[in-house]
Amino acid sequence: MIEDFQSLEELYKRVYPILRMKVKEFQSLDYNNIKEEDLWKILSETKWKKSKNLTLYDITADIFDCRIEQIMNNK
Repeated sequence: MIEDFQSLEELYKRVYPILRMKVKEFQSLDYNNIKEEDLWKILSETKWKKSKNLTLYDITADIFDCRIEQIMNNK
């Protein structure tokens, strides 16, 4: 995905705090069954899979912009 990272695991660790914030937002709306891994997997498989030249900004923005409908439709 992003050239600055050696692996997807390293990238995941870097954006984990943002994933965590988004999951907490969903939990505040009573969607307690969504985990950080779920959000990462869904975005990776749908939004980012065919993307080229993604930046950390793009990934972060996509996490913040993710809606509960995207998660529920792909879970």
